[in-house]
Amino acid sequence: MRKQDNKKFDRNFKKDFNRPRKNNKKDFVRQDKKAEENEWEDETRANDIVYGVHAVVEALKADTGNKLYIQEDLRGKNLEEMKALAADKKVSISFEKKQELDKMSDNGVHQGFVLKVSAYAYTDLDDLLKLANSEDQDNPFIIILDGLTDPHNLGSILRTADVTGVTGVIIPKHRAVGITPTAVKASTGAVQYVPVSRVTNLSQTLDKLKDDGFWIFGTDMNGTKYTDWNTQGKIALIIGNEGKGVSTNIKKQVDEMITIPMSGHVQSLNASVAGAILMYEVARKRGF
Repeated sequence: MRKQDNKKFDRNFKKDFNRPRKNNKKDFVRQDKKAEENEWEDETRANDIVYGVHAVVEALKADTGNKLYIQEDLRGKNLEEMKALAADKKVSISFEKKQELDKMSDNGVHQGFVLKVSAYAYTDLDDLLKLANSEDQDNPFIIILDGLTDPHNLGSILRTADVTGVTGVIIPKHRAVGITPTAVKASTGAVQYVPVSRVTNLSQTLDKLKDDGFWIFGTDMNGTKYTDWNTQGKIALIIGNEGKGVSTNIKKQVDEMITIPMSGHVQSLNASVAGAILMYEVARKRGF
């Protein structure tokens, strides 16, 4: 390349490089919308199976099973009971190699059982509030998960929510884990019994709960000691993200922060462990 051409190239490059870029808002909107669609498609594909003995049994009992896959060399009591339950629910059975079940469950601990199910049906928030205001609920208790990302934590929280009589659980639609096969497995089937509402805007949801008479509590390092917590009436407890805790904007809407004292070197608890302690405290104070 000649020197004149080099100079011309340099001038054009600098001109293009320094030219102000226009941010096309429509492009960003399209990209965000596409990302949300992909997220929904991925989760829909993931949510059509459950695996593991307890999760499969509860899904069959709840009449959500479509087809049962059993490891072909499986033997034992669980096998016969599962076959009988599937027959009772008129769910077809296919015997497959372990490698195939590993693939279907994404290498999850399936224990030889994988069940194709109908897509999980989240409970509408208005329906959850109707349940909370029904005659069966003297003191409704709702768990709100603020940006939880680990499906094992979600499943564990649902498991504890079921055994402590929690009315329902609310999770955000974006940037948080939903009901996945791993969450179902971790819940050992509790997901079939605890209503889960998925909302677009958590802040607006808190306002709606307050309008309905709920007191909103959050979890934090600083706050009222959980044993001194007044759990009477309609209450909602927010459990924050595994690393960041309750988000700053949500904290502004909390009526009172609740804390679990710790004396060791580690100054935080796993989200599901903290949730379990607080759910059992509510149950204890209410005469569980």
